[in-house]
Amino acid sequence: MKVLAAMSGGVDSAVAAARAVDAGHDVTGVHLALARNPQTYRSGARGCCTLEDSRDARRAADVIGIPFYVWDLADEFHEDVVDNFVSEYAAGRTPNPCLRCNEKIKFAAVLDKALALGFDAVVTGHHARLGADGLLRRSVDLAKDQSYVLAVLTPSQLGHAMFPLGDVTKADVRAEASDRGLAVADKPDSHDICFIADGDTRRFLGERLGTASGPIVDAASGAVLGEHGGAHGYTVGQRRGLHLNRPAPDGKPRYVLSITPVTNTVTVGPVEALDVVEVRGERAVWLSGPTTVDCQVQLRAHGTPTDASVTVVDGTLTARLREPARGIAPGQAVVAYRPDPDGDIVLGSATIASTVSAAAPAA
Repeated sequence: MKVLAAMSGGVDSAVAAARAVDAGHDVTGVHLALARNPQTYRSGARGCCTLEDSRDARRAADVIGIPFYVWDLADEFHEDVVDNFVSEYAAGRTPNPCLRCNEKIKFAAVLDKALALGFDAVVTGHHARLGADGLLRRSVDLAKDQSYVLAVLTPSQLGHAMFPLGDVTKADVRAEASDRGLAVADKPDSHDICFIADGDTRRFLGERLGTASGPIVDAASGAVLGEHGGAHGYTVGQRRGLHLNRPAPDGKPRYVLSITPVTNTVTVGPVEALDVVEVRGERAVWLSGPTTVDCQVQLRAHGTPTDASVTVVDGTLTARLREPARGIAPGQAVVAYRPDPDGDIVLGSATIASTVSAAAPAA
């Protein structure tokens, strides 16, 4: 097949491209220029938006022996990922930008362009598996598994995707890169959010949303306990950074329970109040099987799966949890998995819109 290898400049995408060549495919490498000014995003080897990354990708393509191009997708990335990230926080939610990047950039803008140019598929270095049955599965390296951030893809998009690294560990990838003579073999993994240059999310959001102060309110009594400098600086489940002068009656710490942008209010309470028994998601993508199923759900990146009963109706996914889960933030994804001897199968996903507290009275 004629395939396009998305090369970030990291070790995973370089080895994925090399493996695609070994498999007999006609491979062309492409680096996505995602920053309008590469110096304003990540620096060094921390992300996927730097000049260093572009050069690393080009050198890897030279070693592999494939054509290489740079595609400027900065405007699309800024609108679909960065602006979305900011607007989600402004609405009191906690987004996962990697989900949006996969959905809107790598497997929408890039895949659409690749297909228009006559390519059959896009190859990436994600740690996930696509079986011969076309089903998305977890990686064999559960510590690096990225099926959670790929679960937003549609069956059509998965039909034009290739993930050559799903059957190896990250240690295997680095060893293989070294054997192939790829200079990125020991390059550090990216961390945090690639478009926030110094990793300071609160500062980044404050520059774009302002620092309007508002009340921090106790959930039980309604009393104002303190003041914050911008609700966007908080997320559900957060404990640090509240700077409350009035301790709880029992002396235990308080946690963020909810954020209300309309009134610019942060509501706090005891850790037990973070327990939820139901999660409701919107914009559901269902990939496999019946839309009412007992399965497992993962509620945050690298979170522990929990047993649930899942129902999908008219684009809304409802997951009723067998055991309460703690600190689930709207804006994240709920991803449903079916345990399988060959690796957990991704059934579908949705963006978390709301939750039902374990302490809520029965309807």
